[in-house]
Amino acid sequence: MLYQAYQAYCDMMAPARLAARSATAFRDRFLDGAEEMPFARRLFALAEVFHKSAITHHRPPYGIDEVLCGNALVKVREEVALDLPFGNLLHFAKPEVTAPQPKILVAAPLSGHFATLLRNTVETLLRDHDVYLTDWKNARDVPVSAGPFGFEDYTDYVIRFLQEIGDAEAGRGAHVLAVCQPCVPVLTAVAVMAQNDDPLQPRTMTLMGGPIDTREAPTVVNELATGQAYEWFEANLIHTVPWRYKGAGRKVYPGFIQLMAFISMNMDRHTSQFRKLYQHIADVEQAEAAKIVDFYDEYLAVLDLTAEFYLETIDKVFQRALLAKGELQHRGRTVDCGAIRKTALLTVEGERDDICAVGQTAAAHLLCSSLRPHLKRHHLQPGVGHYGVFAGSKWEKQVYPQVRNLVLAMH
Repeated sequence: MLYQAYQAYCDMMAPARLAARSATAFRDRFLDGAEEMPFARRLFALAEVFHKSAITHHRPPYGIDEVLCGNALVKVREEVALDLPFGNLLHFAKPEVTAPQPKILVAAPLSGHFATLLRNTVETLLRDHDVYLTDWKNARDVPVSAGPFGFEDYTDYVIRFLQEIGDAEAGRGAHVLAVCQPCVPVLTAVAVMAQNDDPLQPRTMTLMGGPIDTREAPTVVNELATGQAYEWFEANLIHTVPWRYKGAGRKVYPGFIQLMAFISMNMDRHTSQFRKLYQHIADVEQAEAAKIVDFYDEYLAVLDLTAEFYLETIDKVFQRALLAKGELQHRGRTVDCGAIRKTALLTVEGERDDICAVGQTAAAHLLCSSLRPHLKRHHLQPGVGHYGVFAGSKWEKQVYPQVRNLVLAMH
């Protein structure tokens, strides 16, 4: 009943949200002098903050229209290279760039937010790469007739996408970069491709801030995942999509629950940010307000996860660490990371990461035991937390060069 109660609350608040949105639109169109009236500024600031605090369930736009390649700004066009029930292979094409660039697949997390969370990651990679992205769909919009989507299915999607962008005629694979949660299924996918001697297995694999071995330096996130039995998660966090949506009847882990969990971990910070947003709007400090608005437009856009994917991830990755123990099965066969011999490995960790602590991602090096030393690299980025590994100035100036250099060396 929780999902239905949440939906009833959203429906109840909808008229007030609409009124707040209409008020700010009215101000922008007809009240040019409103910024001169202190009371009006404060009133409209309250309305705008109320409107911007709403949770949404629709993917925000990526908004990457152009990117600097070399010394020239080139146009970027989004194309769906492959449309599958639970996610698209999205291509950020650059028609003006005629020289071939290394193809790289960015595996986005499926953990409650849309893949647009990696906008800065993609935008940076586009400088020197032909970029593809796993653009996951909201499970509540996928009909039950599409079937289940679990951990093995995520792995199969990664394999399918890598095969799609690889050069089949030349037998030459692309490159793959995983951020956070997908590090485990991506490493699994590459191992499976290696075990199958797939000619399109990737040339490089970059794993960034991922829970390869959650037994290493457990964080609060790890403790939450192991603090209850599997049955507790199934009984308390899995809910049914209401009948008004395409995925009606599907069992899901709702994105709004994940969002509330994240917010509760840093409640003081989020409260402070919305207070700052109110003050910036009231003081007509548009640039400062825009930074906060842009962040929360992304942060408050959530998607639902299929029940099977969420529960299997809790079980296989966080509670039993099966891949790290060498016990993970994929379609009835034990996954052997030691089979990886052709894919160079780069792991990246943030010094202050409180979601995937130092050591959890680097554990991949021990698992990939057959890789020769020159095919293994590790980068520990000082002064950043989890998000700083793949977004922000240190990602662009210090982490990204590590990724680019490995790809160029192996391409």
